[in-house]
Amino acid sequence: MNVKMRNAAAILVLAAMACPLGLLRAQAPAVESRSVWDGVYTEDQAKRGEPIYRKECAACHGDMLTGGESAPPLTGGAFLANWNGLTMGDLFDRIRKTMPQSVPGRLTRQQDADILAFVLRVNKFPVGKTELYRQSEMLREIRFEATKPAPKK
Repeated sequence: MNVKMRNAAAILVLAAMACPLGLLRAQAPAVESRSVWDGVYTEDQAKRGEPIYRKECAACHGDMLTGGESAPPLTGGAFLANWNGLTMGDLFDRIRKTMPQSVPGRLTRQQDADILAFVLRVNKFPVGKTELYRQSEMLREIRFEATKPAPKK
């Protein structure tokens, strides 16, 4: 067998091996995407986050999360519009990498998640049965939606 035929045969074998994998991938069920309206934090987690927020965040963002001279609000229309369409991973990373402003990154991932749960509760997003994740990758699977989506038919 000459070199061209051997190369062509090798390509056909590789294509034949890859084809079933592509079919399996196409048949895999789609992962159900989640949003903040699906209850992505627990009440206990939000309760843990409140005193941390009061100690670490309220001086800039205000006791009622309405913002201050140097910090934006964490509740209300401007906050919801600012984050609408992004993910919880985006918001978590912003908190984790830039807050508290005096010493960014000082808080643990658990503390950041607990504060975020408190912020969600104040914004009246529903409570769920599982705690908000501490991993950015997993939080990127949760959409931040300012308004509750219409029920699926």
